[in-house]
Amino acid sequence: MQTELNKVVEALRELYAHETFLFEKAVGERALTHRFAVYLEKQFSGWSVDCNYDRLGERTLHLPHGTIISTDDHLGKSIYPDVAVHQREIPNNLLVIEVRNATNHTPLEHDQHKLRALTDPHIWFAYWIGVLVVLAGKNVTMSEVYVGGVLDPVLSAWFAGRLQETGLGGSP
Repeated sequence: MQTELNKVVEALRELYAHETFLFEKAVGERALTHRFAVYLEKQFSGWSVDCNYDRLGERTLHLPHGTIISTDDHLGKSIYPDVAVHQREIPNNLLVIEVRNATNHTPLEHDQHKLRALTDPHIWFAYWIGVLVVLAGKNVTMSEVYVGGVLDPVLSAWFAGRLQETGLGGSP
């Protein structure tokens, strides 16, 4: 898992190195997420990297009933991960990332709940790893790693340490 997380760190390093304009202009999360996905795609050769991808093979990705997550669709059931690293047709789900702008005032629990669900092996074809990053103008202000439907404190601390080593911040 550290190999995959190192690739996320490299993509974040590229994002901060080449997209200062976006941070200076305080653009929305979707613009940041798209550019991050571009850099992430360079790290994951042979994998598809998609933003807001709501499918598992031919099926629409749905959360279980009674969830706290609000969604963009009219039925309020579909889930749209910010960035997914996967193989679309199989499905083979490697990595899911929720990106938050530090100025986002919606509850953090929204993204945390989504990552727990997306990595839960009892719900769907779960993603192997889930990552939450909160991006500020100069660095990552917070990060978490989810595995098996739960927050992984050891990997979260390791990931935050890697972000700090590269000058990107990242407290767990």
